[in-house]
Amino acid sequence: MWKGAPPDELRRGKYRRLTAPSWRQEVGITISRRVLHRHGRQHQSTTLNYQEATRRPIPRARIFSLPPSIPSLSDMKEPVGIAHLPNQCHRIVAKRGIAFNLMVCGESGTGKTTFINTLFATTIKESRRRPRAGREPTVEIEITHAELEEQHFQMKLTVIDTPGLGDYVNNRDGWRPIVEYIDDQHERYMRQEQQPQRQLLSDSRVHACVYFIRPTGHTLKPLDVEVMKRLGSRVNLIPVIAKADTLTVKDMAEFKQRVRDVISAQRIRVYAAPIESEDEATTMDNKDIMNAMPFSVIGSRLRVSTPGGRKNVIGRPYTWGIAEVENPVHCDFSKLRSILIRSHMLDLVTTTQEEHYENYRREQMASRKFGEAKPLNAADYHRQRDKEDALRRAFKVQVKQEEQRFRQWEQQLIVQRDRLNYDLETLHAEIKAMENDLEIMYRGTAIRRG
Repeated sequence: MWKGAPPDELRRGKYRRLTAPSWRQEVGITISRRVLHRHGRQHQSTTLNYQEATRRPIPRARIFSLPPSIPSLSDMKEPVGIAHLPNQCHRIVAKRGIAFNLMVCGESGTGKTTFINTLFATTIKESRRRPRAGREPTVEIEITHAELEEQHFQMKLTVIDTPGLGDYVNNRDGWRPIVEYIDDQHERYMRQEQQPQRQLLSDSRVHACVYFIRPTGHTLKPLDVEVMKRLGSRVNLIPVIAKADTLTVKDMAEFKQRVRDVISAQRIRVYAAPIESEDEATTMDNKDIMNAMPFSVIGSRLRVSTPGGRKNVIGRPYTWGIAEVENPVHCDFSKLRSILIRSHMLDLVTTTQEEHYENYRREQMASRKFGEAKPLNAADYHRQRDKEDALRRAFKVQVKQEEQRFRQWEQQLIVQRDRLNYDLETLHAEIKAMENDLEIMYRGTAIRRG
């Protein structure tokens, strides 16, 4: 069938350098396609006309659709079970529980401890005493762990308090220990993710930070602005006006507006809860909650009776009446509890993971290699050096104290040794005297017998 070259020569590459048109002229207008067996022998030979082969259209991809005889999921008599997925998620979450880390930040005396105990309806933290005059002017970090259970659902709660903020004359860099703690928890979680075994991740990242603003009635202090700007980019910041029962309704509304204006002017990032929902009532509730920010709260664990006859109402009694904690007319405590626990707790945890932690992780991965330790900046370096100097001085003082104690102990041992040696010498002298007396007695007895 081949007019130009036999198939063997064609396979050996004798005509490989020929272009397509010349190859067609050399071979002819008839193309023979030989299908060879894998052992090399001829298995089938078919002949195609070149013009017919070139005129044959290229097949296109066809879109297949299900035949109309196959019913959809909605037309089936028995459900498949996809609708049970929320129940499965509920069982898994109920069995595993949840870890929630809440930070309370603000000046001392704004009611942070009382708010925590009122929020969870139990004593989570004990009231802190006033700072002593000789205490070092630094912001501390106090961590309290608790396990709560409600309707067989467990929650591991961690409360982070920041006593010392704004308590001193010089509050410069008072925000630094708080920011360092938040960054350290992100760093700790990132280190855990880089380990080969990641089944049991311990999440200590701060999911929400409630910042307490002192009810001055004017505006935010420069310290509040600086701290909130530092915290807003790292954590879900929720501003709160403490002790709302010290302001009238009009003063509270004006103070809230001033705080909103400062937050907007200083571009402070605060937590923005999702508002839109499939349920119109839920959407309206979310809008109502967000419009109340910054929330005004009243803290109290005292249960009193109102003049209207209601009993066991949590509030503060005054001569003019009772300021109820859970009354939306008196304060926004119920709305704050809703955004922290009842309606948006899962969103707080998710936002921490998907936004704040990812921002920190992206910045760290862009500035250092995988597995490399976190570098120290100039401020951290000086602070670390100061800590080392302080530890070195404390170690020297402790060594001197121990040396002095050992010297005293040595003197006591020497005195005791001298006393024991004196006692031994005295006993030895007494023994010698007794031996002499016995020798004299023996001699006297011998003389009498002789």
